[in-house]
This record gives sequence, C-alpha cells and structure tokens, in this order.
Amino acid sequence: QVQLKESGGGLVQAGGSLTLTCQVSNLHGSSYAVGWFRQAPGKEREWIAATLWSNGNTYYAESVKGRCTISRDNVKYTSYLRMNNLKHEDTAIYLCATNRYNLRPAEYDAWGQGTKGTVSS
Repeated sequence: QVQLKESGGGLVQAGGSLTLTCQVSNLHGSSYAVGWFRQAPGKEREWIAATLWSNGNTYYAESVKGRCTISRDNVKYTSYLRMNNLKHEDTAIYLCATNRYNLRPAEYDAWGQGTKGTVSS
C-alpha cells in the first residue's frame, strides 16, 4: 500500500519560510496527483496545494497563493512544499496525500501522518 512520510516542520518566526518534504513509497506509478493539506488547531483540514505527477502542473488555494510553491520529483516520488512570509495563522499540522484519479480534495486516498509547523508572532 502507498505510504507517505512528511518532514521539515518546526518552529519559525513570522515572516520566515518552511520547506516541507513528502516521501512517497509503494506508489507503483498509479497516481494522478500529490497534494498538501493542513489542519490548524480547532479547524477543519484545508487543502492548500497540489501538483500532477505527470507534468508538474500546480494548483493552489487562495489562502496560500503567492506564498507557497509545490513541486514534485517523479523519479524520487517526492513532493516539496515551500511556504514563504509565514504568518501565525499558518501554524498547523501539514499533511501530504496522493490521489489516484483527480484533484478533488475529498478523494485523496493515501495520507501521511503530518508534520507540525509552528509560526511564532
């Protein structure tokens, strides 16, 4: 089964940056997209970015557009999420996930455990 492992979270000051990494294993070529989500304390999980394994096309939520860059290495089966100009409200657990068929946030079917990013104000 597909396994995902996030890394790169930590404590950063407001205005700083984080680069998160998602290592995907056991994918066996059958996946359409890899995406990043986050869940802030007391809030619902939010989709923030996705990229297609095939051509690297990228998609962003309005809440992070302009501050966030997603990329993927489809040889290493790894995705990266770079977030700049971080704000306190970016504090969250960041999770990556894969979707075999489309970009619909509700249809991601393999998930990592998440990595925590904390932004100090």
